[in-house]
Amino acid sequence: MVKVLVNGACGRMGQAVLAAVLDDAELELVGAVDVRGGADVGELLGRGANGIVVADDLGRALDEKKPEVMVDFTRPDVVFDNVMTALQHKVSPVVGTTGLSDEAKEKIREESEKQGTPAFIAPNFAIGAVLMMLMARQAAKYMPEVEIIELHHDKKLDAPSGTAVQTAAMIAEVRRAHGQGHPEEKEKLTGARGADYEGMHIHSVRLPGYVAHQEVIFGGLGQTLTIRHDSTNRESFMPGVVLACKRVRSLRGLTVGLDQLLD
Repeated sequence: MVKVLVNGACGRMGQAVLAAVLDDAELELVGAVDVRGGADVGELLGRGANGIVVADDLGRALDEKKPEVMVDFTRPDVVFDNVMTALQHKVSPVVGTTGLSDEAKEKIREESEKQGTPAFIAPNFAIGAVLMMLMARQAAKYMPEVEIIELHHDKKLDAPSGTAVQTAAMIAEVRRAHGQGHPEEKEKLTGARGADYEGMHIHSVRLPGYVAHQEVIFGGLGQTLTIRHDSTNRESFMPGVVLACKRVRSLRGLTVGLDQLLD
């Protein structure tokens, strides 16, 4: 049994993680943390009280509950401190919160190695999204003109999404950096062409009704190719979260991307 603590437990993703951990025979939920502490986890999930109360202090909860793994679905402005706190307690973070900079990830890598405690970060825990990224990298070898459109619910705090940035980074591994579109094109409205990543354009949509969606559009002579993934509910991320919880302690240092755990 892997002992798991969920940070950000009262959020929509946090509640989905709580349910997934409770329902898995190889995981044991030992604690939950959220700034809105005080609720019983079972009652929060509509299952009846189970005696696990949501705490509001991460460091204290790590000391008292002694988990092996901390799953973090919180906010971009607090996730770095959460991860460093977990590592300093020698607890392995499994991070689904996006918005960490490359500099922050490098500091996490250094702290992970210093503490001898593995860490795992995934821009997206949906298996289909991982396959979408892998297929996009393969397609870019043959069709290097590409744009990315990501669509999320209107409560998402960062743009572009971590999945879009990771997709662009994977494509950049096989695509020579170059600008796209007419060399003299001009934006009538600033940002109309989206963000620029080595010449690729990334567009972010934020609307109620969406969960998490992305399409990667390739253009070539007389043809286009679209690779799209849709998460229609938050349960789509749970198999990946559960897999990471079970595997993270066997890793070394910092691992980024669920594709690193797939055969």
